Amino acid sequence: MSESVQHKLGRVRPPRVQITYDVEIGNAILMKELPFVVGIMADLSGKPEEALPKVRDRKFVEIDRDNFNDILGSVNPRIAYRVPNRLTEGDEDAEAGDMLNVELKFSHIDDFEPVAVINQVNPLRQLFEARQRLSDLLTKLDGNDELDALLQDVIANSESQSELTKELDSGDKGGDDAGKKGKGKK
Repeated sequence: MSESVQHKLGRVRPPRVQITYDVEIGNAILMKELPFVVGIMADLSGKPEEALPKVRDRKFVEIDRDNFNDILGSVNPRIAYRVPNRLTEGDEDAEAGDMLNVELKFSHIDDFEPVAVINQVNPLRQLFEARQRLSDLLTKLDGNDELDALLQDVIANSESQSELTKELDSGDKGGDDAGKKGKGKK
């Protein structure tokens, strides 16, 4: 007689919940096992952009590690809040009552990673990119004494700072030609 799936799983990977009952058939006792199935009904979409279907129209969906991202993409969870702006000063968002609109969308499990969340909030993304550029500069400075001395000179000399600021401002306003001209001088 072939073994049931539950018994096979009980040997290979014992379940956490095992529900069995004994049935008397004549003089024999037969042990029956009930499958343990959990159904959860929840609104996990957060603040959806589109109205959700009525509860009676929704279907149960089996979720496992292979289809998790597909299910997450179909649910399309989203959160949207207005939060106090603690990141920037002088920005249009900061001037409007010091509030910042934050909208986060999650369509893949990787969207919950900190860097993915940072990339969805513009002021956070700008700060993170600035941090990355500073980190790259520190990497370039490591062992490059000539560049280190040049930067120390710029920091110590306020005229060099103002000249560099003017070049950067003209490079931003002048487009590609100004940027190429600035690169040629160095």
